Amino acid sequence: MDVRTSYDALFIDGDWRASQGGGTTDVINPATGSAFGTVPQGTVADMEAAIAAARRAFDEGPWPRMDQRERTALLLRFAAVLESWKDVVGPVVMQESGALQTLIDGTHFGLGLARFRYAAETALRSFDVGTSLGVGYGDVLGGSAVVREPIGVVGAITPFNFPTYLNLAKLGPALAVGNTVVLKPSPLTPLEGLVLGAVAAEAGLPEGVLNIVTGGADVGELLVADRRVDMISFTGSDATGARVMAGAAPSLKRVVLELGGKSALIVREDADVQAAAAAAFGSFTLHAGQGCVLLTRHLVHRSVAEEFVDALRAKAAATVVGDPADPATTMGPLISAAQHRRVCGYLDIAREEGGRFATGGAALDGPGFFVPPTVVEGLGEHARLAQEEIFGPVATVIPFADDEEAVRMGNNSDFGLSGGIFSRNTGAAWRMARRLRTAVVRINGGGTAPDLEAPTAGWKRSGVGTEHGLSGLHEFTLEKSIAFRVG
Repeated sequence: MDVRTSYDALFIDGDWRASQGGGTTDVINPATGSAFGTVPQGTVADMEAAIAAARRAFDEGPWPRMDQRERTALLLRFAAVLESWKDVVGPVVMQESGALQTLIDGTHFGLGLARFRYAAETALRSFDVGTSLGVGYGDVLGGSAVVREPIGVVGAITPFNFPTYLNLAKLGPALAVGNTVVLKPSPLTPLEGLVLGAVAAEAGLPEGVLNIVTGGADVGELLVADRRVDMISFTGSDATGARVMAGAAPSLKRVVLELGGKSALIVREDADVQAAAAAAFGSFTLHAGQGCVLLTRHLVHRSVAEEFVDALRAKAAATVVGDPADPATTMGPLISAAQHRRVCGYLDIAREEGGRFATGGAALDGPGFFVPPTVVEGLGEHARLAQEEIFGPVATVIPFADDEEAVRMGNNSDFGLSGGIFSRNTGAAWRMARRLRTAVVRINGGGTAPDLEAPTAGWKRSGVGTEHGLSGLHEFTLEKSIAFRVG
């Protein structure tokens, strides 16, 4: 077992290699504000080596030509190794990303491994998507087959908020269909990326199939621009996503972007208000509000708005904000000092725009980067807090008069990632959901567990392309038509 809180090398071409720059970076525990580990500071030269290794492994190695059953077996072994290390990796995840144990068990490992295994097992299905046969010109019997093949070298760039989950959600489909990968984790959460190199070595993945390079923007920019890379899968902010798309444009590589959100929860007048408030509070405070799909715009019918805010206020009063290592904690820290300043800046903006704080409204004393659950009233749908992604535990409550106004307000956003509706009239909620310009809508909280078959996407500034499900798997493939004649 090779799980550490400090690494002295990067994972390139199946082996651990010292960074060519020789520098190191501290890894900060956001609950304490103190360093607890170090990693190499990856350089452009390190990324060059990783891309070359991935290119060679795809063009000359066994991985893309391996029998699918053998490739799937190796990936399922990868998942089994990581799962067996969970008790050792879990504390690293907690210290690095500030995640509560419930998130580590549920999202990082539970859902991350489920998506990884889904991709590996679904790839066992034939990639033939259609054939035709008939008599053509000159009485020649023939036809064509359409097959799917791996794209090539995939650059995977992941953010700080759910690193283990997002690393697995990208690596699963990319590797399952025969691509090779260069993973660049966030500089704030590099350990959760590097540990996957140890998992790959233990599982026996061939050399160069998975490469992991830390580093800053210059390292990521090379990965995006390099012509040897055939696809970029990126998760992050819409502003950075736009730069990724621009950087990838000269080489015309495929880009899949899962970006920001400012998702609306609509609470109709016939809703179970207590259930709606529980879902709303759980969403915007999940991982201290650091999630792109979280419901941060609460559009509530005027007749139940006061009851809704009272319910949020009661839940905020019962919230214990603190170090995730303390079992009593129910909401952890923001990831960094910079993110803490950003969120506190939005609290100042709320005051300037005339907002009222039903809960929260001021940072908590350190050490660590803590902001309490904050609910803002008195702002309109055009306010900055109602339009801009904050990435902190801050939500706005905005009343509406009727369904028409709720739908219009819900669609008044540059983003289109997620959304929700609470109503006892599920038929009306369904019709409203069809009118919302967003990729996912959950009625009364949705299902009890994520549907692995369901694709997710980003509409408008929330992204390009599809993730998860069979459609997400196909994003990592190319279609080829092979025409043939019989006899």
